[in-house]
Amino acid sequence: MLSNFKVVLVETSHPGNIGAVARAMKNMGMDQLRLVSPKYFPHADATARASGADDVLRHAGCFASLPEALADCQIVFGASARDRTISWPSLTARELAETWAATDDVAQPNIALVFGRENSGLKNHELDLCHYLLRIPCNPDYSSLNLAAAVQVVCYELFVAGGRQSASTIGDRGEAPLATAAQMEAFYEHLQQTMADIGFLHPERSRSIMRRLRRIFNRTQLDTKELDILRGILRFSQNHNTK
Repeated sequence: MLSNFKVVLVETSHPGNIGAVARAMKNMGMDQLRLVSPKYFPHADATARASGADDVLRHAGCFASLPEALADCQIVFGASARDRTISWPSLTARELAETWAATDDVAQPNIALVFGRENSGLKNHELDLCHYLLRIPCNPDYSSLNLAAAVQVVCYELFVAGGRQSASTIGDRGEAPLATAAQMEAFYEHLQQTMADIGFLHPERSRSIMRRLRRIFNRTQLDTKELDILRGILRFSQNHNTK
């Protein structure tokens, strides 16, 4: 878990956004949520939008002020889409992740990621408490992100930079070994003979057709199970043609 990162929401007006933030955090292996004077919390809308991230909501800390929420944090990032009149050290979400992603939660400082109100963001006196501005590059003509979407982007960058991606387990990918060169050559001979048997292959065009078919199947990198299926289709076609 990226437990040294604390997501801090300031005066969130819609409880559904708190639930959506909790869900976004749990998706990316984060569970440290802090709320500063939320308008409504706890609330059924927050629970509904959390969609199973109830534990993040249940353990969320509530604070009367931002300084209280940041009291134990050594580094503070304030998310802002607006330019400020005073220059401020700033990092994008990806730069933040690459620089500060936790590799050993015990040794890392407590880092706060502060997100402001849905309609107006963080005020200047709140940004005064931050060491860096946190930016999410997006369309300059429409740069205001939904609160939960902004949190999701930042948490995702931290998740990836922290090396916490899990390998896909969809389907049977990798169960069967790739077909060998010898197996592929036997398949091509079988394919060519079958096309000749059914009258599809003409002698004067056989070389160019086979060359194109080789390119098609070589691109797919067939495994042995897939090759067995194709050989079975060819055998069926040959048997059916001889009846």
